[in-house]
Amino acid sequence: MDIAVWSDTEKMPRHRGELIWPRHRLPCAIGRSGLSADKREGDGATPVGRFPLRRVLYRADRLTLPEIALPVSVIEPSSGWCDDPKDAAYNTQVVLPHKGGHEHLWRLDHLYDVIVVLGHNDAPVRRGLGSAIFLHVAAPDYGATEGCVAVKIDDLVELLVAAKIGDELIVAG
Repeated sequence: MDIAVWSDTEKMPRHRGELIWPRHRLPCAIGRSGLSADKREGDGATPVGRFPLRRVLYRADRLTLPEIALPVSVIEPSSGWCDDPKDAAYNTQVVLPHKGGHEHLWRLDHLYDVIVVLGHNDAPVRRGLGSAIFLHVAAPDYGATEGCVAVKIDDLVELLVAAKIGDELIVAG
């Protein structure tokens, strides 16, 4: 199953789009800088391309996931993601504390209650070309992301129930 993200900046705000998959057309949030075919670390853009759904991370203290086909791991208080291009662990999950720049995956808000790790800049990792590009839970107002794609949690869980290994997220402008 292909899952598409589409944004038309003439008709919608720069940080908004639609996530489309069989029989579904849902609003989504994208990066504050819109879409980019030339993704760089820290630019706030959602990269354009085809990205495999690698695995799912979730907060077991906040929800129980139904059975899904993708590999699943629990987010712990020590879970992080390295976003420091100078660090050898760049664009990989790390255990906190971590010396290099990183994101905390255990957040007080609910945006990372469910994360789908996308296959962006991971095979191989190229420093500075973007890290921590996820499909995750949207803010209630669908506020801009730092480069991820975000949807309502119920929609994300429904999508994950339907997803299979090998499915891809296609981001296009």
